[in-house]
Amino acid sequence: MNDLSSRLLAQGLEINRRVTRAAANSVDWLFKRDTLIKSGRTWFELVHDSDLMAVRYYSLPDEEEIELPDGTQMPIRRRRHAVPLVLVPPLGVTTEVFDLMPQRSLVKFLVASGFKVYLVDWGRPQKEHGHLGLQDYACDMLGDALQKVRKHARSEDLSLLGWCMGGLFCLLYQGESKDPRVRNIVTVASPIDLESGSGVIAGVAGVAQALDGPARLVSRYSDLFLDTLDPALLSAPPWLTTLVFKLTDPLASVTSYWDLMARLYDREFLESHSTTSDYLNHMLMYPGGVLRDMARNVVGANQFASGRVEFGDTVADLDAIACNFLGFAGDSDRLVPGEVAHRIVDIVASGDKDFRVAPGGHMGVIIGSSACNAVWAQTTQWLATRSAARRKRGR
Repeated sequence: MNDLSSRLLAQGLEINRRVTRAAANSVDWLFKRDTLIKSGRTWFELVHDSDLMAVRYYSLPDEEEIELPDGTQMPIRRRRHAVPLVLVPPLGVTTEVFDLMPQRSLVKFLVASGFKVYLVDWGRPQKEHGHLGLQDYACDMLGDALQKVRKHARSEDLSLLGWCMGGLFCLLYQGESKDPRVRNIVTVASPIDLESGSGVIAGVAGVAQALDGPARLVSRYSDLFLDTLDPALLSAPPWLTTLVFKLTDPLASVTSYWDLMARLYDREFLESHSTTSDYLNHMLMYPGGVLRDMARNVVGANQFASGRVEFGDTVADLDAIACNFLGFAGDSDRLVPGEVAHRIVDIVASGDKDFRVAPGGHMGVIIGSSACNAVWAQTTQWLATRSAARRKRGR
């Protein structure tokens, strides 16, 4: 048999294998899709569980190493860093965002890197939670969660890591409480200066500012303004939260299904696609109280960029935050571009502060294929040198 015949035979056999695998995968995708979803597989201990908010603790796995997104193995560091790390997700998404796939799990990566990892779970808000605002989440619930972490970890010192709105919660908590035992804060894709650049959120802020004058005029003659409106009426239902996220990259929503059809034979790709789609299609209600506070005091007035944020009877002085700080932005983030997120470095009073741009869009920067070697790795390296035990003072 000549070389041409051999190549044709090999190609024919490969096509046959792909068709067979694609047929089997199609059955699972159509009728047993739950078997393809791999999110939330990392074991955790429930440290605290209330009506809405819960706190999870992720302990060391039994394995000696974990698999990374590129297929390589990472040895698990058994010696723990002294300062526990608390992950703070944004609202509107499930906690699976930090544990998306077995080989693409931020919580597992952080645990393997030697950190005691805790996660604040905001729960699944219902209609009765629609009135909750920034003070409820950033001050009351986050403050309560950190108390539970300190008791469980037996450590007063903590590090906080927040993505998007979760990063804003970290900043608001620290700016309001001036907590002296928060050692480090890391934010990823958190919007600060809405007047400094482009992006979806900055565009919304521009519209709000353009309408500010007419809105003030109307409010003088009408009772229909934010202060008197029941905040629960402003709550965004889950389908709207999903739509907003997908509209940040509408082309990807279309091309992802084309990629699915073209790679239906690839089981690993099918599991990744199904897991990500399930996450995006099952987002949560966004409480109207938070949306009202953001629209009234943050988006329209651009208060985060001023360093002083007022919400309700509370004031958060971001320019008084003195703990170590590291900020990230995605280089292709259409929702929160780098120039919108970078302003925080100029605001906080930290002597040790840095800001970096990493590969990915708004979601990709924290859970994308490049996140492991960028945001995850850089965060663990940065925190490791700032998470040692405090030296005991001599008599």
